[in-house]
Amino acid sequence: MNDLDISRLQSIGIATRPTTRETSELGQDDFLRIMLAQLENQDPTSPLEGNEFLSQITQFSIADGVSGLNESFADLANSLTSNQALQASALVGRSVLVPGDSAGLSENGTLQGQVALPNGASSVTVDIFNLGGELVNSINLGPQVAGNVDFVWNGVTNNGEQAEPGTYRVAARANVGGTQEALSTLISARVDSVTLQNGGGSLEINLAGIGPVSFSSVQEIR
Repeated sequence: MNDLDISRLQSIGIATRPTTRETSELGQDDFLRIMLAQLENQDPTSPLEGNEFLSQITQFSIADGVSGLNESFADLANSLTSNQALQASALVGRSVLVPGDSAGLSENGTLQGQVALPNGASSVTVDIFNLGGELVNSINLGPQVAGNVDFVWNGVTNNGEQAEPGTYRVAARANVGGTQEALSTLISARVDSVTLQNGGGSLEINLAGIGPVSFSSVQEIR
């Protein structure tokens, strides 16, 4: 509202207050009462132009419509987040496949995942390293066609001993036309819990041996 509008309102006894978050928001009824008062008390020598009147109505309608849309989108976002939380909570105790290159090995357990192979290869190898960077075992998957290729490490090292429980790093490579190419890997892990971050914002699942990851990063439910 400009200075001219404020002075007109003051001249007909409508008090104006300093603009604050609490008092600056007008409903449709308030707006229409003000516009009617402007029409009834306009200066006969300088009447309110029709175009100006329509412009004010249009601006208010647009602002009111945008505000309504924002509220609707906020409600929709909250609803979607709630639905996601319910879906994610149903995953607790199940295994999911997520992009990554490290995973936890439990006592007498296995480490499982997939290799993302963009093209066919004459051989595919998955190398397992401990946190010190030492090669623990190499899994030869043989020749493979393009696609996601499953792998399983039983926790046995190259020398035939059972590896210690803990976190291990996974690296995959493929022989394509005589050239070694690094490949992306996905890790299978059990969902221990679900966390809703930032007061209803991002949704995270907490994976055994990996930690928290975004719910949207889940590639497959097993």
